[in-house]
Amino acid sequence: MKNLLLILLAALWLTAGFAQSNDKIDPKLYEEAIQHDLVEAIIIFAQQADLAKAKDLQTKAQKGQFVFQQLTAIAEQEQKQVRQLLQTNAVNFHPFYIFNGIYAKADIALLETIAQRPEVARIQPDPLGQIQEARPQTTTGGRDLIEWGIEMIGANEVWALGFTGQGVIVGGQDTGVEWEHPAIKEKYRGWNGTTADHNYNWHDAISEISPLHGDTTDDESLNPCGLQVDIPCDDHNHGTHTVGTMVGDDGDANQIGVAPDAQWIAARNMERGWGKLSTYTDCFEWFLAPTDLNGQNPDPLQAPHVINNSWGCPPIEGCNIDNWSIMETAVNNLRAAGVVVVVSAGNDGANCGKVQNPASIFEGSFTVGASNNVDTLGGFSSAGPVMVDGSMRLKPNVVAPGVQVRSCVRNGGYATWNGTSMAGPHVAGVVALMISANPELAGQVELIEDIIEQTAVPLYWEEDCEDFSGSAHPNTYYGYGRIDALAAVQMAMTATATEEQAIAPATVVIVPNPASERINIEFGNLSGTAQLRILNVSGQLMHSETINLDNLPLATVNVSDWNAGLYYYTIETPNNRAMGKFVKQ
Repeated sequence: MKNLLLILLAALWLTAGFAQSNDKIDPKLYEEAIQHDLVEAIIIFAQQADLAKAKDLQTKAQKGQFVFQQLTAIAEQEQKQVRQLLQTNAVNFHPFYIFNGIYAKADIALLETIAQRPEVARIQPDPLGQIQEARPQTTTGGRDLIEWGIEMIGANEVWALGFTGQGVIVGGQDTGVEWEHPAIKEKYRGWNGTTADHNYNWHDAISEISPLHGDTTDDESLNPCGLQVDIPCDDHNHGTHTVGTMVGDDGDANQIGVAPDAQWIAARNMERGWGKLSTYTDCFEWFLAPTDLNGQNPDPLQAPHVINNSWGCPPIEGCNIDNWSIMETAVNNLRAAGVVVVVSAGNDGANCGKVQNPASIFEGSFTVGASNNVDTLGGFSSAGPVMVDGSMRLKPNVVAPGVQVRSCVRNGGYATWNGTSMAGPHVAGVVALMISANPELAGQVELIEDIIEQTAVPLYWEEDCEDFSGSAHPNTYYGYGRIDALAAVQMAMTATATEEQAIAPATVVIVPNPASERINIEFGNLSGTAQLRILNVSGQLMHSETINLDNLPLATVNVSDWNAGLYYYTIETPNNRAMGKFVKQ
């Protein structure tokens, strides 16, 4: 009787254990695993790295090394037992550290065993994603004019100041890149003018043919580049086009890039336009600490300053509220490492709440909509706010030229395309211009983003969305407005980033705005001694004074003799900084 009781108790314990493990496995994944021998899964561990101290570090190099060390340490510690279990079962797996997780192809029995481990939080499917692309219009040949988008944002005026992106590295996570295209070859970090070295400069996360193409076989020859190639290659055109908008210039008739002297590195995250959560995450991780071509010897000092992401992962492809946290963690950890993450808003139209797919929905993504050559919204450009997660987060952050954008494509060609995919690279290029003008900004993600927002040209929409007014600034259609490269660089030149300083744009109020005779500056909760500077759009210093905010919480500046137009202010205290703009009528 006693033995029978022990057997029953053991059975109950095992049943409870499996019930608990089943609760950790995504229901759709569990159902798929029952029906198939192997399924693609992502194992997520409960403990994630604490990166809060990264904010206290001043340089991009310090931030990157700290974040890399913290992430890899926690991954090695927490994943050890599960990795051994996967190796014992001869399972194909890939460990991640940019979030604490593992990609694996496993059967239901092994997944249930893994799910019983206390360090495992949940097991999710590996969904598929898609590029953010509108219909292209292919063109041929070159022309002697600077592209309209570059002129619209004033990037060519920044070049005249001597800032062309020199010393800055941009990253492209996309369909790959035709690296020998004349417009971008000389800009590739892996090319020294004589020989190419693709270590730390190129990464291919594509190891299989995507089933979403409907191919009946998994033949590698279906992809024009092949799989996991060691030389940069574009299997679609999309990645080449976006890199061209960031840095392209063939030295002759094709001035297509916003930051023509920045260097680029790239990762292929999609197979002919289709990606999935694990390939995106793999590339995010590689950008945090690029590796050699064998995937070894990661080095955070090789990380880019900014990454362009012209793709999305919609619900129809498996990205949902249950697994968004994986990608969001990757984005946030890159930001902590000092990398700006630029993301296209999507091409689902200017209806309320259409910014709806990761990574565009995340707070940490710098989300970009598309504008045209008359400074209105492209009809396809997704509008906010973010409703899918209930946050009502205001997106996009800004808009940039994304209609009839001409850039390079495969086989040495050029094409004119529409899409928020074309807008995002303009913003990444502006980030490069800002850092080339003020290298101290490298790694200061929040400051860089704030400057771009505060210097954007305000634009307004005739319709409202929920509690958001289309006539407000910012709004859910244009965000803070259309980017202004010249104004952003001019403000960047006056900005300094120190360990103690933070951005506080909301603490200062300028009234009236627009102004005709004078402005009153209300300093809010800023305190101590402040240095006030006001510049015009040409960068000329119009007013400067030192103010004791403890004695004078409000200041008045006479602007009656100033020309009508846009002006920018910066206010710096020992512990804070605020910046913004106002209009003189």
